[in-house]
Amino acid sequence: MAEMSRLQRQMMAPLFDPQQYVQTLSQQSDADRDLQEQRLHVQKLVDDTALNLKRNVYKNYHQFIETAKEISYLESEMYQLSHILTEQKSVMESITQHLRSTDKEEASKEKPAAFPKETEEVKQRTLTTLLEKVEGCGDILETPGRYLVYNGDLIEYDPESMSQVQRVHAFLMNDCLLVASWLPNRRGAVRYRYNSLYQLGDLAVVNVKDNGPMKDMFKVMRYPDCCIFQAESSKIKKEWLEILDETKRNKALSDKLKKEQERPLSPKTPDTPLDPFAEEPEMSPDIEEDPIELSEPWIQDLPEDLDVCIAQRDFEGAVDLLDKFEEFVKEQPVTQAVTQLRSRVGERVKQLTDVLVFELSPDRYLRGGPRATRRAVSQLIRLGQATKACQLFLKNRECAVRTALRQLRMEGSTGLCVRTLCHVFFCCLLQTTREFQRNFAAHPGCYSALVVWQRLALQLFADAFSQQVFDSKECLSSIAECVALACSHCEKLSNFGLDLTFTLQSLLLKDIKGAVQASKDVIIEATKHRNSEETWRQMNLMIPQAQQKLMEEMETSGVPNFEQHIGKDCWVNLSYTVVAFSKQLLAFLEDGLRLYQPELHMVLVEGLVEVVLVEVQHVDYSLRCEQDPAKKGFIQHNAAFLLDAVLPRLQQRFQETVGLPAKQLQDLQRDISKIPTLQSINSKSQTSDV
Repeated sequence: MAEMSRLQRQMMAPLFDPQQYVQTLSQQSDADRDLQEQRLHVQKLVDDTALNLKRNVYKNYHQFIETAKEISYLESEMYQLSHILTEQKSVMESITQHLRSTDKEEASKEKPAAFPKETEEVKQRTLTTLLEKVEGCGDILETPGRYLVYNGDLIEYDPESMSQVQRVHAFLMNDCLLVASWLPNRRGAVRYRYNSLYQLGDLAVVNVKDNGPMKDMFKVMRYPDCCIFQAESSKIKKEWLEILDETKRNKALSDKLKKEQERPLSPKTPDTPLDPFAEEPEMSPDIEEDPIELSEPWIQDLPEDLDVCIAQRDFEGAVDLLDKFEEFVKEQPVTQAVTQLRSRVGERVKQLTDVLVFELSPDRYLRGGPRATRRAVSQLIRLGQATKACQLFLKNRECAVRTALRQLRMEGSTGLCVRTLCHVFFCCLLQTTREFQRNFAAHPGCYSALVVWQRLALQLFADAFSQQVFDSKECLSSIAECVALACSHCEKLSNFGLDLTFTLQSLLLKDIKGAVQASKDVIIEATKHRNSEETWRQMNLMIPQAQQKLMEEMETSGVPNFEQHIGKDCWVNLSYTVVAFSKQLLAFLEDGLRLYQPELHMVLVEGLVEVVLVEVQHVDYSLRCEQDPAKKGFIQHNAAFLLDAVLPRLQQRFQETVGLPAKQLQDLQRDISKIPTLQSINSKSQTSDV
C-alpha cells in the first residue's frame, strides 16, 4: 500500500517525465520479476484511477446535465444576440447609406452643370462602344437620349436554391438596366450575349443581408421576376445600390418634368376657328373657380405633407390627411386641377401602401406577437385594402408560427416536450385569432381566410407533434396521453369560437392507426413468447404486498370477483401468462379508447379480436394436448377466467365508452363457445350462473 501511494505521488508530480522514469526503473531493476511487479503496481493504479473517475462522473451526473442545459440556453441566447446585432448593423448601414446619398444629392445640386451636352455625347459614345461587345442588342441604341451610367461584372444566383447560375455583365443606362451573359467562346469583339432588359420605372432594388458565404448581394425585382446578383466586394455593391437608386430618382424626376411640359395650357389654340359648341368650355366657370377651390393652404401642401408623414412613419397622420382630402373632393366639381391633384395624391397613396405592405412582410415583427402588426393592418384597412391586409397579416403569423416551432428545444421526456409544444402553438393560435377578430370585425368576408390559415397552422403543429411522438416509437399509453393533451387544448379554444378537435384528429388519424396496429403486434409477440414458455402452474406472489397490488390492478381494470382466485400464502389460482395477458389486453383497450374516434373503430376492434384469438388458440391447443387430469383442470379454470371475466369486461367497457356494443366482440364470444374443448367450460359457467 505504501508502494502504491509513493507511486501515485511520484506520477502526480508536476515535473514527472515518463521516459526518464522508465529508464531509471530499468537500470535499478535486477531481474524481470521487478519489472513485472512495477507493471502490476502501475496497472492497479490505472484501475483505481478509472474507478475514481467513474465514481466522480456518477456523483456529478446531475451537474453535467445541468451544465449541458445551461450551455444550450447560453447558445440560444448568443444566437439571438447575434441576430439582434446583425439587424442593428443592417439598420446602421442603411442609415449611413441614406446620409451618403443625401450628401451626394446636395453636392450635385451645388456643382455647376457645365458642358452637359458634351458629357451626354461622351456617355452615348461610350455606350455605343460597349454595346458593340454585346450580341443581340442592336435596337437598344435606337432610343434617343439614352446613355451609359454605370457597368460592371456580377454573378447571378438562383433566388430559390441560392445556387450560382452564371456570370453576367450589367449595363446601367439612364432609363433601363441591361443584363448580358458571358460567352464561353469569344467571337472577335463580341464578349457577351443579350439576356434581359429591365425598365427602371418597373424595377425595385433590395439589399440582401450577408449570411455566411452569401454576401455582397442585392436583389432586382420586377413582377413576377426576381433576380439576385453578387458583386465582387462590399464597396462595389454599395456603388451599385447608390447609383441604381440615384438613377431611378433622376428617371422619375425627368418623366415628371416631361409630363408637365407636355400638358396643354388651354383647351384650344388661337388658330382654330370658333366653334359655337365650345362657348361653354371657353367661359367655363370651373377654370375660374380652380384657384378658389384649391386656394386653401393645406390643399396646396397636401402632397408634401404626405411625403413627410410617410418619411416619419406617421401612418395614422397620412391616412387622416387622405380621409380629409376625400371628404373635401366629394364636395367639389370635377375639374382639371382636381384631377391633377388626385393623380399626385394617388402616387403618395401607392407609396404609403407599399410601405405598409413592407411593414407586414413575413420576416418582420416576429418577436412582438400579433399586436406588433396592428398599426399597419389598421391603416391598410382604412385605405380600403382589407383583403390585402388580411393576406399579409396571416402570412406574417404563419412565419411566426414556423419560427416558434423551429426554435423549440425538445429536451427531456416526450410528455414534457409535447406539453411545451402545445403551450407555444395554441397560445400563438389564440393570440392570432383574437387579433384577427379585433382588426377584421367589420369585414366578415375575411374570416374564410382565417379558417384556411388555421388549417395550415394546425398542419405545421401536427407535423411537429408526429415527429416528436410517433417517430420516437413511444408506447401506446404515452401516445394516448400526448394526444389527449393536444385535444384538451383544442377543446379550450372552443370557448373562443374555434373548433379544431376534428381537424387535429383527422391530421393525426394515419399516425394513430399505425400506433394502434404496432401496439397490437407487440402484444401478440409478447403473448406468443410467454405461451412458448407456459408450464401451467399456479402463480406465487411471494409477499402480501404484491398480492394486494395485483388485486388493486384487477379491480381498477374492472375484472369482477377476482378475490375468488386468490389462494392461501400468496398463491393465485391462475397461470402467470393468463394474468399477464389479461392485464395487457385491458390496458390496450383503455389506451385505444382514449384515442377512439369513429374512423378508428374497426382498427381497434379487429386488433382486440386478433389478440384474444392468439390466447384462445393457445388454451385450446393446451387442452387438447394435456393428458394430466389435474393440470387439465387447472387449464380449464384459466380458460373459464378468460371467458367469464375478461371477455365480458372487454365488451362492457367498450360499450360504456363508445355507446354502442361491438358486434365483432359478440361474434368472437359466440365463436369461442363453439370450440369443442371450451364447450364444457361454457356449459359449466352457465350452470353455475343458474
